[in-house]
Amino acid sequence: MTTLSKRERVMGRSQRLGHCICDPRKPCPCDVLLDRDVCLCAGERLEEHTGPEQAALTKLVKNAGCASKIAPADLARVLSRLPRVDDPRVLVGTRTADDAGVFQVSQDLCLVQTVDVFAPCVDDPYQFGQIAACNSLSDCYAMGGLPLTALSIIGYPLHALSDEWMYQMLKGGMDKLEEAGVALVGGHSLNDEEVKLGFAITGVISPREVVTNAGAQPGDVLILTKGIGTGIISFAAQVDRASRQSLRAAGDSMTTLNHAASEVMCEMKAHACTDVTGFGLLGHLCHVVRESGVTAEVWWDAVPLLPQVWEYAAEGLVSGAAERNREFAADTVQVERGVPEPALDILYDPQTSGGLLISVAEAAGDETLARLRAAGCSKAVIVGRIRDHSKGAIVVTGKGNTLSSTAVRTGATAQVKRESGANVQTEEACCPPGSSAPGAGAAEQAFSQFMGTAFAAGALDVVQKELTTIALSVAVGCEPCLRMHLDKARGMGIAEQEIQEAAWMGVAFGGAKAMMLWRQMSRASGTNTGSEGSNCCV
Repeated sequence: MTTLSKRERVMGRSQRLGHCICDPRKPCPCDVLLDRDVCLCAGERLEEHTGPEQAALTKLVKNAGCASKIAPADLARVLSRLPRVDDPRVLVGTRTADDAGVFQVSQDLCLVQTVDVFAPCVDDPYQFGQIAACNSLSDCYAMGGLPLTALSIIGYPLHALSDEWMYQMLKGGMDKLEEAGVALVGGHSLNDEEVKLGFAITGVISPREVVTNAGAQPGDVLILTKGIGTGIISFAAQVDRASRQSLRAAGDSMTTLNHAASEVMCEMKAHACTDVTGFGLLGHLCHVVRESGVTAEVWWDAVPLLPQVWEYAAEGLVSGAAERNREFAADTVQVERGVPEPALDILYDPQTSGGLLISVAEAAGDETLARLRAAGCSKAVIVGRIRDHSKGAIVVTGKGNTLSSTAVRTGATAQVKRESGANVQTEEACCPPGSSAPGAGAAEQAFSQFMGTAFAAGALDVVQKELTTIALSVAVGCEPCLRMHLDKARGMGIAEQEIQEAAWMGVAFGGAKAMMLWRQMSRASGTNTGSEGSNCCV
């Protein structure tokens, strides 16, 4: 049958009905036919969007990534009206708002089940598929489960977009599932006006090893395994304000599985865990503190950020989903004086395929952090602690050096926009006094307070001071200082070229010994010093 005859047959039916048979909300002839001479109901296609090289998926959706989810307050209101599920085999269900359901099938075996679907958060369809798979698997990993199978769920306007994009999305998801050792066993598709993709995951776990959001205990430290800000970066991309650097970093983070982090969490016998996704760090932590009956303290200036997230937040590049998350958590979160507004926007920012937020005993905090970093979770850092028992509360503060853990003192600090002038407290001194004799505590505390004041933003902002510290560390030959401040600078998103120039200023004053230290540290981190092949006597 020719296209013309098919168009006549289909349009004849639509015109007799007075409605388009593909979309009864529209008349026939529709705007597409009148403007473009294309009848979508007859199987004809628009010429644009014909290949993946033209993909700009984030421009086709209203809310990108997990920002497309229903607001947590609205969701909770609806779920609260549903009947309770009292089946004794359901060990974890909807009542605790946990990451996945857990269903016991035998004395030693439980199923872990979850599903996650959302709109594109990146423009490349293959990468979007990878992210969708990572995001769905993360819920299983957060429970300590081992994912085994997946079902795909896709919404796609096949009448308007090339089927190549659909193929690339599913292929990306399948490749990431294969990396995780998970088999795709089927799926479901919808002809939808807005692109969506996700996966239903089934995994297994022993009933004695389930990690829930209800086990956090006073004295625990809170470890976050990935940098945050994916929602802000995705929103910046939608309005053409995102840099290539931030987009690349966000993409790399979102396509990284939480498998390794989950394994470490289980090895270290974590008390509680949740993955940080659509409800933001504070939104997901709300569920933890409410279900655990505790008060958590979050250090905004210790939370690791993706590149340029602070700048975007300070410029107001924050999606409406962050406001919905803030509304949901308002009764639980207390913000101490001095916390900057961009910090709150970031803490409420909806994440897509974010990291795990792990509650583990303080005594195990340093080892957990070391194992996470050895497993590839380079951004992992302690971002807070569990204070005491309560009905469930969160305190956001800037006192990131209140805990004496080495991991906290050397953790990532605030990324502050240079022009903001925010008064930021930093970690304790990189070279603190080593004495533990009686009476030394007061002196060490005084010295730490001095260092906090010295490193705070003033006439020089914190980025300038960090670069100065790198130069001084090289000049005086303090390897521990240099190691810590290099990690900190990179975590703040300071450009590698700026770090290089600062280090070579230190070499200029420190001489050959300083140059050898800098070259040694650069080789260890895989950085090109710009002087490969030169010797110590230049």
